[in-house]
Amino acid sequence: MASRKKTAAKKQPAKPAKRPQPAARRRTKKPAPAPVSAPVAESPLVVKPVEPAAPGPPERREEVVTPYNRPRRAPTAEGAVLVTGICGRLGRLLARRLHRVDRVIGVDRRPFKGKPKDIVHHQIDVRRKKTRDLFRSGDVRAVVHLGVLHDPRASDKEHHSWNVVAFQKLLEYLAQYNIPKLVVLSSANVYGPQPDNPQFLTEEAPLLGAQSFRGIRDLVDLDMLAQSFFWRHPQTETVILRPCHILGGVHNAPSNYLRLERPMTILGFDPMVQAVHERDVVDAIALALRPGVRGIFNLRGPGELPLSRVLAQLGRKPVPVPSPVAKGALDRLWRFRLTSFPPPELDHIRYVCMVDDTRARQVLGYRPSYTLEQTLAAVDSDR
Repeated sequence: MASRKKTAAKKQPAKPAKRPQPAARRRTKKPAPAPVSAPVAESPLVVKPVEPAAPGPPERREEVVTPYNRPRRAPTAEGAVLVTGICGRLGRLLARRLHRVDRVIGVDRRPFKGKPKDIVHHQIDVRRKKTRDLFRSGDVRAVVHLGVLHDPRASDKEHHSWNVVAFQKLLEYLAQYNIPKLVVLSSANVYGPQPDNPQFLTEEAPLLGAQSFRGIRDLVDLDMLAQSFFWRHPQTETVILRPCHILGGVHNAPSNYLRLERPMTILGFDPMVQAVHERDVVDAIALALRPGVRGIFNLRGPGELPLSRVLAQLGRKPVPVPSPVAKGALDRLWRFRLTSFPPPELDHIRYVCMVDDTRARQVLGYRPSYTLEQTLAAVDSDR
């Protein structure tokens, strides 16, 4: 019994003596590696808050949040630029501008007279399935959509089929085959001339052009479809251009009106007018094709003038007509095909519809090359 008590007495104090010794050793050894072990355990917490300040990682996170902040592509020569409506006046000017530096593919149901040899033209309807084959080949890197029907004598059904349905098909192909760039030529007319318009309309202004002019409803729909595509498909750099009245060899309402020797004006109204040269519009389209450019941009010429001074510079002799009489008279002239100026366009010679192109100048680097005098003179000379 005595021997057991001695052994127990020896074992009991031994246990407490052994336990504090390793603990004491660990405590004495722990301060030495502390500077190494503490940062290792806390490094994710310490470094992560600093990461947003770094230039690299925030760009990768913002890519998912908004389509504006996606990393820009480097310029590439791979793939061609597909131009719809290439046989129109603007399409031909753009084709001759681009084919010197890019491969150009044209799509238009009309023949291309005077086509450069290195441009491939497909005389097909955009609404047909043959258009899909052009995208399926994988040889398209950008699309410029100029194939918009502006004929005021065409029916509403034809306008809708060509401008809205055809554009919806085109957007399906762009999304399906992941085309990097889309440039859509809209118009500042989508804002609409209104008596309460501000002096200059920005890109955020509401599109009210169809309220008094049914013929522009499909153009407003096209613009809205392009905006929807911009947000739903951020992988495609979408650019929407809204130029003011385009003057030159084009056959549109403003140019046709200014070609009249005795144009009608509204008695008591002399609105300020903006105009842009057709070749300046082509330059803006070329700028919009650069990698990294996206968004909505108004385009205007070098300045503004009252309508009376515009007609005076062109040597026209206007006929002032009271507003109630003007619409009835123009309706009759239009019905008998004695004028090319549609009656709903009367609001453009009565109310103001001018745009602010600050964003195009800052982001695109757009600057009109033609003076206002040259732009007006192009109505008669540049055909």
